[in-house]
Amino acid sequence: MREQTDIKSMTLPELEEWLMGLGEKKFRAKQLYQWLHIHHVTDFEEMTNLPAALRKKLRAQARLTVLREELVQISRMDGTRKYLFALQDGNMIESVLMKYKHGNSVCVSSQVGCRMGCRFCASTLDGLVRGLTASEMLDQVYRIEDSIGERISNVVVMGSGEPLDNFEELVRFIGLLSDENGLHISQRSITVSTCGLVPQIRRLADMGLQITLALSLHASSQEKRQELMPVARSFSLEEVLAACQYYFEKTGRRITFEYSLVGGINDTKEDAVRLAELTRGMNCHINLIPVNPVKERDYAPSDQREICNFKNFLEKYGRNVTIRREMGQDIDGACGQLRKRFLER
Repeated sequence: MREQTDIKSMTLPELEEWLMGLGEKKFRAKQLYQWLHIHHVTDFEEMTNLPAALRKKLRAQARLTVLREELVQISRMDGTRKYLFALQDGNMIESVLMKYKHGNSVCVSSQVGCRMGCRFCASTLDGLVRGLTASEMLDQVYRIEDSIGERISNVVVMGSGEPLDNFEELVRFIGLLSDENGLHISQRSITVSTCGLVPQIRRLADMGLQITLALSLHASSQEKRQELMPVARSFSLEEVLAACQYYFEKTGRRITFEYSLVGGINDTKEDAVRLAELTRGMNCHINLIPVNPVKERDYAPSDQREICNFKNFLEKYGRNVTIRREMGQDIDGACGQLRKRFLER
């Protein structure tokens, strides 16, 4: 049986070429593209301005990627929504909607599971199943936008998976998400988080995109980073920071350093001083995150006093610092927790 084409992952020029290969007129591609990326249709029969004969061809030869909402948890504290979506092959992924005064932000997953092995993350406990297609990343945004009936203005690729470990599909996703013919979210409103895959950071820098790069730093020394993040055995702290500096020089985009505070592990005054030294001279923002407890690990978040002290030390050294406002604390907060609990049940 012939494999169906994933049309939602196609750019408009690719769609034009594909449809002309089926003997269709070029202008049909724009109509099809709008049904996919503006109207978010879930069935070819909803594409009412396409001829019946073309819809029949599409049913036979094209795959329409549509995620199914399996479960949604809504925080009573702040309205944060955590979605569990079923993919068409039966795998499950998570996405999160966070509502702010400045707009709606969605956190999307880039892989089913993860192979990076970070010690405080639930996503990585069962390893990597597979990377998501661009269309599967996009449809997380589309399903959530449709479910709330409001526009999404910011997207962060910080859910399950290491985005730069799924590089080609990630870049395709960013292109489609920011395309003026589709949802047209500004690249400056897209953030991609990485645990520090150095060659991919440099490759991304050379592409000249205007997205924000967020590095999961989580430690102020190579020794501590290796303890928390196995990826540090492949790429040293020095190499990762040099790649981040390269990204800034190439794009002019300020780097965000994500630093999860783990009680008694990386939250001391010495850690703060080392972190200030590491980031000296860099155009960066440091985002302090109280770590989410994961029952399979014995890490606990730092207490509020330690977090405030850590922030104060960094500010004393002139660093730009915020403490991330914890959203949805009364639902399965940590990346991968909702999926893991669902699969266990």
